[in-house]
Amino acid sequence: MPEEKKPQKKGLTIEQQRRWFNVIYSVVVPIIRLFYPIRSIGRENIPDGPAVFCANHSHLLDPILAAGACGRRNYMHFIAKLELKRAPVIGKLIELCGVCFVNRGTGDIDAMRSMMRLLKHGEKIFIFPEGTRTSEDNAVDAKTGAVRLASKLKVPIVPMYIPRHKKLFRRMDIIIGKPYSVEGRNHEEYEELSEGIMDRIYELRDGVGA
Repeated sequence: MPEEKKPQKKGLTIEQQRRWFNVIYSVVVPIIRLFYPIRSIGRENIPDGPAVFCANHSHLLDPILAAGACGRRNYMHFIAKLELKRAPVIGKLIELCGVCFVNRGTGDIDAMRSMMRLLKHGEKIFIFPEGTRTSEDNAVDAKTGAVRLASKLKVPIVPMYIPRHKKLFRRMDIIIGKPYSVEGRNHEEYEELSEGIMDRIYELRDGVGA
């Protein structure tokens, strides 16, 4: 595909975002691994083409831990709240990496369109269905954005479990589940499918579905 036809943000092509991701990954992930050693289980489940990755969310470092578990070659666009874009330094760096910002609670149509364009161009995106950090399972209802995207674009969902309780210098197993397809036709079905994502994530925690 010609380079000029790839989706862009702030003038950066996907390839430029990928290069920024590789640079920042090379610096940040090894440092985080020193404090939180991670073991990736199920990396072979990551599909080659577009996919929607979904994980539980309990800690500010979860996106970095998830990126480390997936590996540098599996570049993906993380979905983050719009407020992070305004954070000094951090906001600019994650924007350079291709993060897609969402204005929570507003039904951000532009953000959804951006994510759809990325998937259509073969990119991977990463969403925390809970929409916020939570300290326990099922503390909030899962949002429907991930299943709407996967259903409309006919791309698989890849569930991932990140341990909620993290201890310094203690090995942490991050589990990547097998990709699966969803199909919804209305809001009620999307809500049910969204809860199904969280069920699959907790099954990974319990040793099922990896």
